[in-house]
Amino acid sequence: MFSKEEQKQYSRHLILDEVGVEGQQKLKEAKVLVIGAGGLGCPILQYIAAAGVGTIGVIDDDTVDQTNLQRQILYTHEDIGLPKAEQAAKRLQAINPYITVTPYVAKLTKENALDLFAQYDIIVDGSDNFATRYLVNDASVLTNKPLVFGSIFKFEGQVSVFNYEGSPTYRCLYPNPPQPGQVPNCSEIGVIGVLPGIIGSLQANEVIKLICGIGTVLKGKLLSYNALSMQQFILNFSKNEDIEIKELIDYEFFCGITLPSQEITYEELLASGNKYNLLDVRSYEEHEAHNIGGINIPLNELLARIDEVSLDKPLVVYCQTGVRSARAIEILEEEFSDGVFVNLVDGVSG
Repeated sequence: MFSKEEQKQYSRHLILDEVGVEGQQKLKEAKVLVIGAGGLGCPILQYIAAAGVGTIGVIDDDTVDQTNLQRQILYTHEDIGLPKAEQAAKRLQAINPYITVTPYVAKLTKENALDLFAQYDIIVDGSDNFATRYLVNDASVLTNKPLVFGSIFKFEGQVSVFNYEGSPTYRCLYPNPPQPGQVPNCSEIGVIGVLPGIIGSLQANEVIKLICGIGTVLKGKLLSYNALSMQQFILNFSKNEDIEIKELIDYEFFCGITLPSQEITYEELLASGNKYNLLDVRSYEEHEAHNIGGINIPLNELLARIDEVSLDKPLVVYCQTGVRSARAIEILEEEFSDGVFVNLVDGVSG
């Protein structure tokens, strides 16, 4: 059942009454898919790999950036520019050579989600945007897979287990997404480095409990944690029987993410000479720390300062990732029907 080396690897589990040989065998036979190899994905992957989950999949289309290293501790400076999924898989195999780790260097979409989810027993959401969260939830429901959810925001985090033994889903808790730009992600507003480690570890703990059949699973419960006050509480919530998920939809449209009709990359902008005016819709602090020129009007002040926007040239609008700038262009197009507005793809972090 277990080689001598595996017995050494898992010795602390094997002597644990609640896990033992039977539980460790369940871990070995389990198949877990992790969505995202970023802040949450790194601790999730490390702990389920170390625990002996036999088959692990990780899907992420991003590459390692130096800004990731403050919290994504699977990576080093040598990994910068390389695919996260592949580098994560290499580290996990080094941690535990007795498991199988499959990296998927791809974006999760409605076209590939159902086929991918069907290959695994448990889905773990380590994503950082609402469109992906709704996609992961709906695909989990349609494939009847339990979903271990986690999210982080500055100093706060949440953990829950959805779609397990008839329990509520993400849509029962959040039927509708927030307005675009209303809830910034980590690259736009920041996050304390240890928080994803804490929340991701709690997610990994729920995965192990689900597999081994031990403890009280967070189904119908949302755990909320605050890293500054060290306070946490559990919110109970019920299943909304009126919500019916029949198919996957256009999740960017559902979340109100409408891409501007015109976009430009940073490289194209550099090569364009003096063709464009620039508008930075980030905060004053972000602009002062790093900018590529132009006037700075934070998104929440744009309507009040709309007269300051110059339209004598096409206007390139930028932020940190391209989300706030897309929302700003929607506002500008409503105010100026004859203006030409161009979104900077991936923002100044791209």
